[in-house]
Amino acid sequence: MKYLLDTHAIIWLIEDSSKMPSEIKEIVKLPENDIFICSVSFWEIVIKMSLGKLSIGLPFDELLAHVKNSDIIILHIEDSYLKRLFELPFLHKDPFDRLIVSTAQADDLTIITIDDNIQKYDVSWVW
Repeated sequence: MKYLLDTHAIIWLIEDSSKMPSEIKEIVKLPENDIFICSVSFWEIVIKMSLGKLSIGLPFDELLAHVKNSDIIILHIEDSYLKRLFELPFLHKDPFDRLIVSTAQADDLTIITIDDNIQKYDVSWVW
């Protein structure tokens, strides 16, 4: 299967947080699963850290290096994601989450998230 990590999921995964269910950690570890992250998640992390709204257990550059040195595939914003974003209903106004949803829709990915706002969309999700 192909999974897209929501922003909080990548943070909790790297921090090995108890907030991340063991079943989700297993999904990420299984070699037959492809795990993706949208580059917009890095943008969200940087903005929230710089505003003092987010504190993570390691410096941002280490988080980025950790992802780049893992089997997680970084998806950069494509035209198809933006087209889907333009067509997406305003069920949720968070621009980061909306782009994550449009990415999942365009690439047929299942989002790993606890965010019930994302779960309102016509998108596959687990958690």
